[in-house]
Amino acid sequence: MTFSQAGVRAAPPATAPDSPPPGRRSRRPEGARPTWPAVTAAAVLLLALAALSLSVGAGEVGPGRVLDYLLNHDGARADGRLALVVGDLRLPRTLIALLVGAALGVAGAQLQSVTRNPLAETGLLGVNAGASLGVVLGIAVLGVQTSFGYLAFAFGGAVLASTVVLLVASSRGGGSPMRLVLAGSAVAAIFRGLTDVLIVNSPEAYERYRVWVLGSLAGVEGWTTLRQLAPVLGAGFLLAALTTRPLTALALGDDLARGLGHRPGATRAAVAVAVTLLTASAVALAGPIAFLGLLSGFLARTVAGPRIGRLTLLAALFGATVLTGADVLARVVARPFEAPVSVIVALIGAPALIAIVRSRHSAALAMADPAESTPAARSGEPAPPKADLTLRHGTWSLLLPRRALLASLGLAGALLAAVVVSAHAGQSELDLARTFQAVFGYGDRLDVLLVQKFRLGRIVAGLAAGAALGLAGCLTQTLARNRLATPELLGVNDGATAAVLISASTAGTFGAWWAGPLGALVAVLVVTLASGGLGARGYRILVVGLAMSALASAVIQVAMARRSLNSAGSLYIWTNGSLNGRDLAVATPVLIGLAALVPVALAVARRLAVLRFDDNIASALGVDPGRVRLACLLLAVALAGLAVGVCGPVGFVALAAPVIAGRLAVPARVPVLGSALTGALLVVLADTLGRVLFAGVEIPVGIVTTVLGGPFLLWVLLGRKGSPA
Repeated sequence: MTFSQAGVRAAPPATAPDSPPPGRRSRRPEGARPTWPAVTAAAVLLLALAALSLSVGAGEVGPGRVLDYLLNHDGARADGRLALVVGDLRLPRTLIALLVGAALGVAGAQLQSVTRNPLAETGLLGVNAGASLGVVLGIAVLGVQTSFGYLAFAFGGAVLASTVVLLVASSRGGGSPMRLVLAGSAVAAIFRGLTDVLIVNSPEAYERYRVWVLGSLAGVEGWTTLRQLAPVLGAGFLLAALTTRPLTALALGDDLARGLGHRPGATRAAVAVAVTLLTASAVALAGPIAFLGLLSGFLARTVAGPRIGRLTLLAALFGATVLTGADVLARVVARPFEAPVSVIVALIGAPALIAIVRSRHSAALAMADPAESTPAARSGEPAPPKADLTLRHGTWSLLLPRRALLASLGLAGALLAAVVVSAHAGQSELDLARTFQAVFGYGDRLDVLLVQKFRLGRIVAGLAAGAALGLAGCLTQTLARNRLATPELLGVNDGATAAVLISASTAGTFGAWWAGPLGALVAVLVVTLASGGLGARGYRILVVGLAMSALASAVIQVAMARRSLNSAGSLYIWTNGSLNGRDLAVATPVLIGLAALVPVALAVARRLAVLRFDDNIASALGVDPGRVRLACLLLAVALAGLAVGVCGPVGFVALAAPVIAGRLAVPARVPVLGSALTGALLVVLADTLGRVLFAGVEIPVGIVTTVLGGPFLLWVLLGRKGSPA
C-alpha cells in the first residue's frame, strides 16, 4: 500500500498506458525492462550489417550485382566471376561471421549466468587455450598445414581443456561457480605454457601460429567448413536453449532450484557442455577471438536484466552484430590488406565495455564484488599476531615478529643456495669448486667468462625482477584484500609489454627498459580514470582492467605479426618472460628502484595493514585510506613495470610469492620482505630449471612459471574444502 505525504492513499494514475486493468496484476516483474524494442533494433542492425558484408570486398562487385545474384536476376548465377565472389567467398564468410558471433555471444551469456559473474568469458573454461595447444600440436608434431587440420585439432584441444576443467571443478564436493572459475584459470595457464614450450622450439610452428592466433574469417574454406561444423553448432545452440529454464531457477539459489525440480549440478554440466560446443566451433572456424563473449553478455544484461531467455537471445544478436561489423571494418581499414578481426573487436568492444560499466545502470551488473567477497573482507579483523621478539636498549625498543623473522632468514638461505645452484648449472661441465673460483675471478679464463659474464648477470637480473614482482603482488593483494589481485588486473603487464615493443622500433630489438614503467603507468592511469578513481567499486576496476588488457594485447599481436620472423621470434620469447641475454647493465635500473622503493614499501606496509579493518576504523587510527592506497598503487606499478622492462611479463610470480610468504610469516602482517625474497627465489629457480630441463634447448623463465603456476593455483585455491576463495 502506498501513501502520499499527507497520509492519504495515493490514487493510481487515470491514464497509464502500461497499467493493467483494475483487478488484474501486471505479468511484468517489477524493475523488468521492455526488451522487445531492443531485440527488434538489434535484428534490424544485424540485417543491415549482413547486407553490407555481402557488398564489401576486394572485388568490384557492388550491392546491385550482389542482389542480382541472390535473386538470380537475368541468370546472374551463371556468371562464373559473380558466383565466385558472392557465392563462394562473401556469402559463406558472412554466414560464418553471424554464426561465430552468435555462438560466442550465447556462450558468454550462459557462462556469466551459471557462474553469477559478469566478468566471466569464454576463455574461462580454457577453451581458447586448449584450441591453441591443439593447433600447435598439429603443426609442430604432425606437420598439419590445411585449414581442416587446424579445425580438427582446435576442436579437439578445446574439448579436452573444458573436460579437464569440469573434472577438476567437480571434484571434492561439486562444481561451484567459484571453483569453476579457478579451475578454468589454472588449466588455461597450464595449456598456454605447454603451447609456448612447443612454439619456442619450432620457428615454423610459431610462424603459422602467430597468423592464426590473430583471428580471421578470410581463410575459412566456405561451405565445406560450415557443413562440417553445422551439426556441432546446432547441438550447442539447442542445448543452450534447453538450459534457459533451469538457469532461471538456479539464479534463485541451489536450494530453491532443487525445490522446483531442477538439479543444479546437472544444469551446470549442461551449460558447460553447451559453452564448450559453441566456443570450440567458433575457435575452430575463426581462431581465438577474445573479449566478444564478455562484451555480448554485458550488453545483453544491461538491456534485458536477469531474464535468461531474453538475455541469451540478445547476447546472440549482439555477438553476431559486433563480429559482422568488425569483419566489414577489417576489410576496409587497411586496404588492400585485411586487419586482424580480433583487433577490431577489441577496439570496438573495450570502449563500449568501459562506457557500460561507467553508466548508472552498471550497479545491477555487480553480481559479486571481488574486493568485498574475499575472506579478508568478511573476517572483520585480522588474526592476532604470534609472540614477537622485543629488543630494548634504554628508551629505544624494536619489535620483531619472531615467525616472520625466521621465515625471512629461511628464505634468504634458500635464495643463496638457489644462486649457487644456478651459477653451477648449465650445459657446460663445471664442478662446484671451479664455479666458486670463477665467481671470484680465479681459475680458467673461459670459466670466469662463462660464470661472470653470462650466468651471474642473468642471475642478478632474475633476483631483481623476481623481488620487484613479489613486492608488487604483495602490495596489490593487500590493497584489494584479494589473493587473486595482481598487477595484471590493472593492465600493468600488457601495458608495459606493449610500450616496450613500441619502443623496440627505435631502441633496438628489446626496446628500452624505461618503456616498461612508463607503459605500466599509462595503463594504470587509464584504468583508474576510466573506472572512476581509486574509490571505484572493485568490479569497475576489474572490467576496465580487462578492457585495457584487451587493447594492449591487440597492440602486442599486431606488432608481432608485422615484424620479420627472426625478430618476431626473439620478441615472442621475451613477451613470455625471458632472462636470456640479460646482464648487470639491464638489472641496474631495477636494483636502484628496489633500493629506493623497498624502504618506502616497508614504511607503507604498517599503514596498509590497518586498512584490513574498515576505512572508518583506519581513519580513527590516524591513517588516511586514500593516500595509502595511492602510494601502494604507485609503488606496485613502478615495481611491476621495472620487472617487465627487464625480463618481460613473467606470470604467476606476483600471485604466488605473497601467498607463500604469507603462509610462512604471521598472517596478520603484510609480508613485504618475505614476498620480495620469495619472488626472487621463484624466478631464479624457474630460470635454472628452464636452462637444464632439455639438453641444448632453453625454456624461457616465464613459460616455466606459467606451467608450474597453474597447479600451484589449483593447490592454493582449490585444495581446501569449502569456499575456494
